Amino acid sequence: MSDAISGVLYVVATPIGNLDDLSPRAARWLGEVDLVAAEDTRHTSRLLRHLGVAPPLLSLHEHNEAARVEQIDARLVAGEAVALVSDAGTPLISDPGFVLVRELRARGRRIVPVPGACALVAALSAAGLPTDRFVFQGFLPAKGGTRRGRLETLAEREETLVFYESPHRIRDTLADLDTVLGERRVVLARELTKTFETFLEGSPQALLARMTDDPDQARGEFVVMVAGAAPKSADEAANVDADALLGAMLAEGVGVKQAAAVTARTLGGAKKIWYARAQVLKDGD
Repeated sequence: MSDAISGVLYVVATPIGNLDDLSPRAARWLGEVDLVAAEDTRHTSRLLRHLGVAPPLLSLHEHNEAARVEQIDARLVAGEAVALVSDAGTPLISDPGFVLVRELRARGRRIVPVPGACALVAALSAAGLPTDRFVFQGFLPAKGGTRRGRLETLAEREETLVFYESPHRIRDTLADLDTVLGERRVVLARELTKTFETFLEGSPQALLARMTDDPDQARGEFVVMVAGAAPKSADEAANVDADALLGAMLAEGVGVKQAAAVTARTLGGAKKIWYARAQVLKDGD
């Protein structure tokens, strides 16, 4: 008889490379549940064979996740225990599972996390970049223009930036990082917990040169970590605030002279300076 709690969905983290990364608790539940919902049943079958267990498998991936909700919910209502796994790492972290968890939680079902390997956390822990605050963006857009646009929206963030990237796009992403962010410090983590685990560090241009010299360094799945923007000085922050204030007033139909006067009273400084800046903003529209 199963020791897993009936009517529960277990969100189980699986290895990202080294099979020994699987926690004893995760191994236990994978052998005890009544059903395993897996991103790729063939991939998960290999893990289950390694563990010597054979629970029934059900595919759950980005193309069928919404359709699986009713099926899995019915199993939980019937008193079964279900495990959700992705191909590697923690489900829902740039992997399927969000729709299922959201819908089941809305119905009052119990969701139990079984934590373990996560590529972004593993990479950050060894990268030597600040980890007190970071922005995780998952996979950047595949198209260059959209990807550069996303990077531009992040260019002034002071937190460490973290992305996932595939081997066939890593060079294009590094080129876009160079275009948008310039000489930022970048750390690449590849093949985490596997035999050829590697951390590469440098500017985007330096990393591209490294891959040209040694194409093997472009192989494997990547976690891309980028140093955040340098904090703005007080003067720079004031300039940004002033432009926002002037722009908002001009957009509401306030005249240049009046907008300059209000800004001078609010932020200080000479009216003629704010008048000149307001005029530039107005002419730019």
